[in-house]
Amino acid sequence: MSARTYAIGDDVVLKAGLTRMATGDRTCRIVGLLPAAERGENQYRVRVGTENFERRIVHSDIDAGETAASAQTRQAASSAVAGGSWLNASSIRVGK
Repeated sequence: MSARTYAIGDDVVLKAGLTRMATGDRTCRIVGLLPAAERGENQYRVRVGTENFERRIVHSDIDAGETAASAQTRQAASSAVAGGSWLNASSIRVGK
């Protein structure tokens, strides 16, 4: 079984569980890679956007389906913005 290995800076979605609410924000960013656990699973150090501390998770804590779907959504949104200018002329205010 070849599990996808995530890199530092990747955004992943955690599975809903006893300590995580299914309706809450489960998206986090990988900030570090840790040595494999006893069972051979990859371990990651992650930070949830609303928290000011880091957590340790194993690869089985990541919801691969939702992670892939959210990555495709972010990629589609960034490609739609990439064609436009970074400057929004209608937002410029001129003093009198």
